[in-house]
Amino acid sequence: MYNYRYLTPIQKAEILEYRKLQGFPPHSPPHPFQNKDFYLLTAACYEHKPRINSISRRQELLDQLFKNFLDAGIEILAWVILTNHYHVLVNTVEFKRVSGIFRLIHGRLARQWNLEDKLRGKVWYSYCDRAIRSQRHYYATLNYIHYNPVKHNYVESPYDWDTSSVHWYLQERGREWLRQCWVGFPVQDYGKEWDKFSL
Repeated sequence: MYNYRYLTPIQKAEILEYRKLQGFPPHSPPHPFQNKDFYLLTAACYEHKPRINSISRRQELLDQLFKNFLDAGIEILAWVILTNHYHVLVNTVEFKRVSGIFRLIHGRLARQWNLEDKLRGKVWYSYCDRAIRSQRHYYATLNYIHYNPVKHNYVESPYDWDTSSVHWYLQERGREWLRQCWVGFPVQDYGKEWDKFSL
C-alpha cells in the first residue's frame, strides 16, 4: 500500500483501472459490505510508524474511540491498541457514519501528536473493515484481537498488554470463559488469511 508512490505512471494507471473495475474507490480501502451487524475495524499509523508509543496515548485513543462511537450509537465489543495500529470489534447499524468518526478522532490526535513530537505530516493511514460472517467468525475475531499483542511480539501473554479488552472479559466473564473461547474458536493462522475458514 505504501509502494504506490514509487510506481511508474503506467503502473499507477493499471492499479486505478483495476480498482475501478472492482467497484473500489480510487485510492482508499474499499468498504464493500455495509449492511452487516458486526465489523472488525482496523486502523494503522502511516507507514506503520509507532506513533501510539505510550500507555497514555493508547488510553487517550481508546477514550476517543469510546466517546465518539458511543455518541454515534455504535457499540464497541472488543479492542486492542498497539503502538502502530489498532483493532475494534463493533456492532453498528449505520456504517456510513464510521468514516466520519475516524476522521474526527484521527484528525484531532494527529494534530496533537505532531505538536507533541515536533513533527509534520501524516499520522494515520485509512482504516479498513471486515464484515463478521458468522458466530464462529465473531469469536475467532475476538481471539484475534486479544492475541494481537502476542502475534506482534509485544508480550508473551495477552494478559500482559495494557490496552486490550481481554482485561474487561477477564473481569466480566472469567479466565475459564476466555480459555473455552480460545479452544472453541482458535485462530489457526495469524497471517493475512487468518479468517478465511469454512463457515
